[in-house]
Amino acid sequence: MPDPRLSPPSGWALVARLGRSRGLHGEIYADGSLDPDRLAEIKRLWVRSPQGDFLGDGQPFEVLEFRPYKGSLVVRLAGVDSIAAAEPLQGCEAVIPADERPALQPGEFYLSDLVGCDVFHHRSGQKLGTVSGWQQFGGPELLEVVADGLRPEDAVWIPFARAICVEIDPANRRIVVDPPEGLLDLNSARLAGPDLNARDAGPERDR
Repeated sequence: MPDPRLSPPSGWALVARLGRSRGLHGEIYADGSLDPDRLAEIKRLWVRSPQGDFLGDGQPFEVLEFRPYKGSLVVRLAGVDSIAAAEPLQGCEAVIPADERPALQPGEFYLSDLVGCDVFHHRSGQKLGTVSGWQQFGGPELLEVVADGLRPEDAVWIPFARAICVEIDPANRRIVVDPPEGLLDLNSARLAGPDLNARDAGPERDR
């Protein structure tokens, strides 16, 4: 269980998700929504497992470097200098106290601030759901939006791009989206899965 003594008054803010190690000297691939220049301002971070436990006995890791690398990010942490040292960090979250986050420029957002925002369709005004998290598969981040009454695994994915997310207002817990034609239908087809009752479209043969 997370140690409540580690919770800062401002709460934790996610700055990156840590992936596999790179090379032999403990460098770690990371996915983050901040510009590398912003990440370079972070001098220490805490590493939290998917279960909510803090690695390193709850002590912060000194950040030696955040740098862009082939469309992703690479982070170097003090004391993590080998593959063996980096492996326990794979799949963990890099977090900092929310009041230590680098200041953002107008139009920039922390994705963790968007969790819990209601999402509305620009043209119809219909509420599509609530942001429950996000994913990154290359390209823009995808907001996970869960409609009221549905399960988290039934989330639809909406690209976090200016052309689609036309109004972003974390203070009022509201996002307005103008999805391109077919995006929501594509999500519906993904959730429905293959039609197991569909017949083969090939020519019928005499029996």
